[in-house]
Amino acid sequence: MSTDPRPLYQRIADELRDHIAAGTLKEGERAPSTNELSAFHSVNPTTAAKALTALHQEGLVEKRRGLGMFVTPTAREQILEQRRAHLARDYIRPLLREASALGLSLSDLIATIKHEAIERETTEHAATEQERNNHEDSPSRG
Repeated sequence: MSTDPRPLYQRIADELRDHIAAGTLKEGERAPSTNELSAFHSVNPTTAAKALTALHQEGLVEKRRGLGMFVTPTAREQILEQRRAHLARDYIRPLLREASALGLSLSDLIATIKHEAIERETTEHAATEQERNNHEDSPSRG
């Protein structure tokens, strides 16, 4: 059971936004129907419809009579722009305030971020290599 306090329809709408942002649900493609979302998420069709309505009100999907809902041509860019604004407001500005409080210069902060990014890449690469090695070492099924 999820600990996410948001209503189910918001979580479903966010999942669809994630698919649009990632490009797995492309502009011009048909969005999943109310019934498809309802079955996939095991929710009431009203909940699924509410998720699609939220996206429609935001201009991310449009209704095509008799065909369903389709991702709008500007949906992906809209979502990415909202997320960039969220990143600046909720992460970068507080980070800059904290760095200032710690007496870090901008160049020190950038160096710290670069160090963390390299550390993350190294860790992810090692995990990928380990996974590959584990897969190669496993007996084949026949």
